[in-house]
Amino acid sequence: MFFSILMVRRKNIRLRGKISLSRYFQKFKENDSVAVKREISVGASFPKRLQGRTGVVIGKKGKAYIVKLKDQSKEKEFLINAIHLKKIVSPSSK
Repeated sequence: MFFSILMVRRKNIRLRGKISLSRYFQKFKENDSVAVKREISVGASFPKRLQGRTGVVIGKKGKAYIVKLKDQSKEKEFLINAIHLKKIVSPSSK
């Protein structure tokens, strides 16, 4: 059981290798809805429990974005690099 907790999910074979530059330099605006998706090939500077959570971009600090997430029952702000974020597009905005 201990081994299965530490095991990291592998990337799809087509996604392995270099990181696409478009994902690395993607831009977000304030109030954009984003999902946290850890990029395995780059070290993440946020807790593993945030994987898969959704939140709102509040602003930018240096190269990272300030993302407001609900952690358990509290609203918290995390600094997350753009490579670990994925923009959520609502169906009504298409």
